[in-house]
Amino acid sequence: MRSLPLSLLATVMLTCAMAQAEEEIAQPAAAAPAVDSQSQVLQQRLEQSEQLRNEQQASSAVQLQRLRQENQRLRLQLKESQAQAQPRLLSEEQTWFALGAALSLVSMVFGALLRGRRKSRREWIN
Repeated sequence: MRSLPLSLLATVMLTCAMAQAEEEIAQPAAAAPAVDSQSQVLQQRLEQSEQLRNEQQASSAVQLQRLRQENQRLRLQLKESQAQAQPRLLSEEQTWFALGAALSLVSMVFGALLRGRRKSRREWIN
């Protein structure tokens, strides 16, 4: 086997290294426009999404304000209707007591009418 001179070997290695370095430098330069266009597209999408988010926040704020006004209006209507309603004469418990008293009174009157004017002995039967 013949050995190559050391200087020739070093020259070939340096040439290959320089060629490879030039390729690596050339590739990012070619890819740079693609990265810039992709960056611009992403920037536009970001701006659109921020604009959409701001619009949604504004619409939700308007909707929230509208709901608060509606709630306030309904509270006022409730207070007005409660003020206009006449208070009940008797509570539920008092109503049941009055019904029981009326039933007792009607029963006593009905019993007295059924008994009539006949005389009855007021003695206990043993």
